[in-house]
Amino acid sequence: MNRLPTRSFRALTAVITATALALTGCAGGGGGPGGAAPASRASAVQAPVARGPFVAAANPLAVEAGLTVLREGGSAVDAAVAIQAVLGLVEPQSSGLGGGAFMMVFDAATGEITSYDGRETAPAAATPELFYEDGRPLPIGDAVLSGRSTGAPGAVAMLAMAHRAHGRLPWSALFGDAERLGRDGFVVSPRLAGFIAATRGQARTRWADAYFTRADGTRYVAGDTLRNPAYAATVVELAAGGAEVFYNGRIAREIAATVAQEPRPGALTAADIAAYAPVERGALCRPYRIYVVCVPPPPSSGVAMLQLLAMAERTPDIHGGPDSAAAWTAFAQLQRLMYADRDRYVGDPGFVGVPVQGLLDPDYVATRAALAPALTGAAEPGTPPGGMFAGPDATREPAGTSHFVVVDARGNAVSMTTTVESVFGSGRMAAGFFLNNQLTDFSFTPVWPDGAPAANAVAAGKRPRSSMSPVIVLDRQGRLVGAFGSPGGPSILAYNAKALIAVLDWGLPVQAAFDLPNLVARDDGFGADTDRFPEDLRAGLAARGVALSPNASEISGLHGALWRQGPTGWSWDGGADDRREGVARTH
Repeated sequence: MNRLPTRSFRALTAVITATALALTGCAGGGGGPGGAAPASRASAVQAPVARGPFVAAANPLAVEAGLTVLREGGSAVDAAVAIQAVLGLVEPQSSGLGGGAFMMVFDAATGEITSYDGRETAPAAATPELFYEDGRPLPIGDAVLSGRSTGAPGAVAMLAMAHRAHGRLPWSALFGDAERLGRDGFVVSPRLAGFIAATRGQARTRWADAYFTRADGTRYVAGDTLRNPAYAATVVELAAGGAEVFYNGRIAREIAATVAQEPRPGALTAADIAAYAPVERGALCRPYRIYVVCVPPPPSSGVAMLQLLAMAERTPDIHGGPDSAAAWTAFAQLQRLMYADRDRYVGDPGFVGVPVQGLLDPDYVATRAALAPALTGAAEPGTPPGGMFAGPDATREPAGTSHFVVVDARGNAVSMTTTVESVFGSGRMAAGFFLNNQLTDFSFTPVWPDGAPAANAVAAGKRPRSSMSPVIVLDRQGRLVGAFGSPGGPSILAYNAKALIAVLDWGLPVQAAFDLPNLVARDDGFGADTDRFPEDLRAGLAARGVALSPNASEISGLHGALWRQGPTGWSWDGGADDRREGVARTH
């Protein structure tokens, strides 16, 4: 296992702190709008220890499940197990037991951050041409709906691994809300109802039709009570037998049998599922202002977000604040550079050499940042120190993801991004839950005419690259001050970076930061929440060559909090993205 020892992390934090202070001193201005340093940043180092309870997640039923566990003395990881179990039932379009996840855990007693990789893996029979047919890549829609798209699920095994290290309550005590809601039913939310009403795709597979159609032949709508006794039976079995029963028994056999059905049967077997192993890794941490931002290492794309933040510190226009067209323009141009590098170099480190240190090398970052003002279209990838010979990427990232944050009474924290990949995953169900289509996160084209392999090409046992990048934020003493994250497919990196810059640099309250318009610049376009940009700001962007178009990616679902001093003392300044149905609560 690649766990970073506590003393090594603390030594790393000391180095990062010195770097952060040096960078802050030369960044120009105060970092906040008009150059004034936000009070929260100036006084962050005097904060008392940050403690919960705090939960923010994409559905109120999941938030309540997490808070119930915390009230019973459970840890942040205990609550995460309960939250995921409920989310998989009430928000099945986004995540579930049949999917994967990345989790960041902050241990308040040791100051250590651990990342857990629950990314799905390709079956042993997978080849680089997994999504080829008649010598050509399949259309993305056909690939998603095929049995080929499902990898061995990782979320349950990952949660079990984290629970063994950080749990306080018995595993068997964490599934009560999920079992009750599955058995007795839950109220269909407006967002879920909107996806149920889709007229094609995963909502119209024979599995989805059987689940979402009422006895009278009509589809469930918002306000209806939806029961899922198969899901209730699965979580009862999981609670009693642990993750072992998920990977070695009825559930695994049902998953494999469903994957093997038409159209385009997949090769995932019960043996592939039994062989799945999550990975415990160290955190990847770098400074931003006087803070330390920590993300999971590859195959997560967190390294790319850290690269963007490092470039932002060398880009004075960024610090102009949320009303500055120059700041938004700079943010867009830096994204183009970030995505070009991410798409070229990031993959599963067990199969390809990812130049993580090279992508974050200060000289390389400075060279890349200097290119931003002159960009007039899509950026070309650079050549970071240690960069491999990698071909152009042909990964298509659909979207069906969720994020949640938990802090317990002892100050332990979880930031977890979880997914089934597309909306309702592959549209196939087993044991009461939807199966992922995570393998469509691989590059459909494995090798290019010049002979360069794609870093994210399919291979047996390989984890596809992920945009999921859950964030933990520390102060310069290595103490917890925040946790953030978002769904959004490839736009996750842009959404997370916007939130971090708005909160840590511009000094905005967390909810106000989440409410800001989104701007995503990948390749040669500018996707945005066009209706959220004020007219004068849109005009200023257009004058700088940033012509906004409606964002075609999955909308954001930011959840998180920052430990801040307010009029009544220190508390969690939390938020839940109003584009979804989440809430942030402390009780």
